[in-house]
Amino acid sequence: MLRSVKSLWGRKGQAGVEPAVAEVEDLPCPERPTYVIGDIHGRADLLEQMLELIDAHIGGTLANNPKLVFVGDYIDLGPDSAVVFDRLRELTDAFPDNVTCLMGNHERMLLDFLEDPATRGPRWLRAGAAETLRSFGVATSDLEGNTQYNALPAAAEMLRRRLPAGLLDWVRALPLSYRSGNLWVVHAGADPGHAMEDQTARVMLWGHPEFDSAPRGDGLWIAHGHTEMAAPLALEGRIATDTGAWNTGRLTCCAIRPDGRHDFLQT
Repeated sequence: MLRSVKSLWGRKGQAGVEPAVAEVEDLPCPERPTYVIGDIHGRADLLEQMLELIDAHIGGTLANNPKLVFVGDYIDLGPDSAVVFDRLRELTDAFPDNVTCLMGNHERMLLDFLEDPATRGPRWLRAGAAETLRSFGVATSDLEGNTQYNALPAAAEMLRRRLPAGLLDWVRALPLSYRSGNLWVVHAGADPGHAMEDQTARVMLWGHPEFDSAPRGDGLWIAHGHTEMAAPLALEGRIATDTGAWNTGRLTCCAIRPDGRHDFLQT
């Protein structure tokens, strides 16, 4: 059941959120109202709260044909990765034209672990994989200390058995970017020295050392997650949405209108 989310594209008359109007001429201008949601990291509770906030914002602004773009990192660190995956698959299946989920580096690490658990598993474990494994019912007691290398292949096999049908295909098919107007959404960032069409998968998933410091010079705005910020930020062609939701309880969304006005929604 989709619960109240069906009202995201049919609900009117909600109280609006006062827009934050930028004072510069260079604005992010997607072709349709776009909601960019930051890293969820296993916090299914915050995902539901955010959907309600987006619902209210759509009603308050009378947004027409809105688009929701999730920046990736749906799993690890938080307790409910399996539930988050299920909910996002539900949304993309029900509203394929209105919801896009991008791949994050944590989804990439999950796929790498299943392909080569002994080699790729330790890195994923250091990034918070134990919580994801437990959410799918995989015991993690053997994945500690010096015995983890021997236990990783068995854990990968158990995870494969526990994953819902079709989930791996869904994760593998997640796109690395989304574009609308002069707005691009990626997980981690972009190389300012190359056109967006020429970005590598590694840069979009893991970031680039000059992304935060060098201007692009092409008039594009890049919305992203990956790098935890104390507060969301929209400045100089970059929109940062990762506010460490798994730990802080603050999941952030940037609601961007075609005229460039944007609001930050936060749990």
